[in-house]
Amino acid sequence: MGSVMATLVFTVVIMALYIVGYCTAKRWFTHMLQLSSYQFEGYFRFLGTQLRWLPLIFVCAPMACILLDFRITGDIAAIIFFGVIIFLYWPKRGKVKKAFAVTDRVKRLFITEALLWAVIAAVLWAVHSLKVTVVVLSVLFAALPLITALVNLINVPVESAVRNWYINDAKRILAGRPDLRIIGITGSFGKTSVKYYLTTLLEEGYRVLKTPESYNTPMGVVKTIRGSLEPTHQIFVCEMGARHVGDIKEICDIVHPQYGVITSIGCQHLETFHTLDNIVSTKYELFDAVKQYSRAGRSADGKGGKSLIPGVENGGLMFINGDSETIRRNMRYPGAITYGLSDDNRYHGKILHVSKSGTVFSVTAPDGETEEFRMKLLGTHNVENMVGAIAVAHTFGISMKKLKLAVSRVEGVPHRLQLIPKGLNTVIDDAYNANPEGTQAALETLSLFDCEKVLVTPGMVELGEKQNEENEKFGRQAARVCDYIILVGEQNTRAIKKGVLAESFPAEKLFTEETLNDAVTRMYSIDSGREKAILLENDLPDNYR
Repeated sequence: MGSVMATLVFTVVIMALYIVGYCTAKRWFTHMLQLSSYQFEGYFRFLGTQLRWLPLIFVCAPMACILLDFRITGDIAAIIFFGVIIFLYWPKRGKVKKAFAVTDRVKRLFITEALLWAVIAAVLWAVHSLKVTVVVLSVLFAALPLITALVNLINVPVESAVRNWYINDAKRILAGRPDLRIIGITGSFGKTSVKYYLTTLLEEGYRVLKTPESYNTPMGVVKTIRGSLEPTHQIFVCEMGARHVGDIKEICDIVHPQYGVITSIGCQHLETFHTLDNIVSTKYELFDAVKQYSRAGRSADGKGGKSLIPGVENGGLMFINGDSETIRRNMRYPGAITYGLSDDNRYHGKILHVSKSGTVFSVTAPDGETEEFRMKLLGTHNVENMVGAIAVAHTFGISMKKLKLAVSRVEGVPHRLQLIPKGLNTVIDDAYNANPEGTQAALETLSLFDCEKVLVTPGMVELGEKQNEENEKFGRQAARVCDYIILVGEQNTRAIKKGVLAESFPAEKLFTEETLNDAVTRMYSIDSGREKAILLENDLPDNYR
């Protein structure tokens, strides 16, 4: 009797731990799928590069002991195993940067998996075999990452239907606003900054709606239209992001932009684009859409609605950063209005003075009018981005003199070379993401400070075959600028370390820390007796750690 009771207790405890362990690990893998935008390519890249899923397969060991009648040994091993799994995958406060969100899509994934488990339970009940049950449960636990992907695949038709309903509703809303002027903004980097700058400048004369934060995906744009567009809005500034060929076209097919801005073209997301030519073609999808609108000579819904904005009813205007080397080599629309710091741009700027408090620069318009501007931001690329915003706002009829005050009010975009005073020190927060051109611009900004210069970075990702090469180059550049370098994580920073040491950088001033929190602690522990400028360059999402 006592033996039967002990067996029952062990069975109940093991099943309870199995369920808790499975659900805990399931939540974590669903979070990684969510961070991969539910894309199989990104999710399986994570599974291939991060081996945190490996402990799951060891469930077979304690289960095998149970099947071989090593009852007590197997029970104890199973309890220890599931306890370890729960500890490994249990949500840890403050350890993730983007929290797991139980969205409607996630709920649908969970419902689908629950239905699968109901079918499996029915089959196991019909078979009524302990050995078969133990084997099936072991396999299902070990295959949990693949089951997560399978459920996502099963739900594709449902998600497509839901997605199309929301998209069509957004299109319906825009069709009722033929007077609305839509400006699309894309680029490998700089698009969010230009969006914020341009919105601030256009608000000198118009009611403007912009996609918030980094809402630059089709569903992010749709959510903005459905939730925020009001009848009084005259301009919609729409940021457009991309990771694959066709992504920009997909957004353009929803909003039908009459104006387009390309801020840059570079090697960002090369891992998913595969070639630079694919990146170039994808960014120009915005201008292709603007050209299509211009040829049609009417508003997107075909009703020929008149704009509320005088002088820009026809649309069809394109603005492009003429300082970008890649753009210069691939200028597919020579009629586009160029901007930048080179004199051959139609709107060209010139940096006059730089200090810790900001930048003074001038801008010359195509008609020869020149105006001097002051802004709180630092960095050559910030001046380029601001010149682009000035070019668009000026074309929309806002005078250069009126734009002066607006430019002086512009604040730094969060996590994009944002200057944050910290006592005697200055933190340059460029943690949103990083690419080769952006890291170079960030180091140039850091070099402007006359004090101890500290770099904190986990390096760059999503650069495909060029990742190690570009990270090593980044390390070499950093070694020439910085007094101290703190690397975050061992795996992705090896190439940076190699580049740093190749420049004979003092090894005692190069540190590697496991987490960003550890790096920040190290950063503030450096006591050189001087003021410090600290550059936070990139902050990898949780599915890259």
